[in-house]
Amino acid sequence: MTHVPHELAEEFPEAKEQIHTLTQSDVHFAKLADEYHSLNREIHRIETNVAPADEGYEKQLRRQRLAIKDQINTYLA
Repeated sequence: MTHVPHELAEEFPEAKEQIHTLTQSDVHFAKLADEYHSLNREIHRIETNVAPADEGYEKQLRRQRLAIKDQINTYLA
């Protein structure tokens, strides 16, 4: 499998341990992380033409990913 860009560990390299701890201990954070990873992988499949999609749909997914990333950033702050 190819490298999937924008993984949480890459987006927040200084918070790898905190992300791991929160994923294990906080149900809401774990759900956010799962949603982020799911969206990120779907966007990656679209970008690599594994699952081509409409440009509008891709933009919608990117906005959703950004909103979740903002929520995760708030948790990590």
